[in-house]
Amino acid sequence: MSESPTSSAPAQFESSLAELENLVKQMEQGDMTLEASLAAYERGVKLSRQCQEALSKAQFRIQELKAGAEGEATLEDLPLDSDDERNT
Repeated sequence: MSESPTSSAPAQFESSLAELENLVKQMEQGDMTLEASLAAYERGVKLSRQCQEALSKAQFRIQELKAGAEGEATLEDLPLDSDDERNT
């Protein structure tokens, strides 16, 4: 069975998230120049958007997979992480 084009999406998400976490740690140390901080911030925004898009696609796919017996999609809220619940 061949891999789907989206089979590398989880690896790309994990890679983007790890890079984003690393950028945040670097910026929190406060040792970067203003120019380096701005570049890191711009990269972080891009990575954050990529991660959010990947999560949205995953949620949509889960909703598709939960289709009812008659082919009607049943939309269900996904459980939130404990961190997400505190932010609402």
